[in-house]
Amino acid sequence: MTRQQRIEQALRDAFPGDDARVEDLSAQHHGHAGFDVQGSHFRVRVRSARFAGLGPLARHRLVYDALDPLLRQEVHSVTLDLGPL
Repeated sequence: MTRQQRIEQALRDAFPGDDARVEDLSAQHHGHAGFDVQGSHFRVRVRSARFAGLGPLARHRLVYDALDPLLRQEVHSVTLDLGPL
């Protein structure tokens, strides 16, 4: 399973039934710090009913909690686009 697929699976587990998409932007960062050909830079878009009434920081915390093991060991950078359904 690729890193992108593991991120997608972690999001599906944390936000079942919600819209979660992951785009690998690693190729745009070739030669930059943290670049890894297996995937190191990602854009994550999540639309979830769980975000209703939450501010940006609380939304980010929910996603970071879901991705914590990957962010600590494998992913250099993640850009988040989060919003309610």
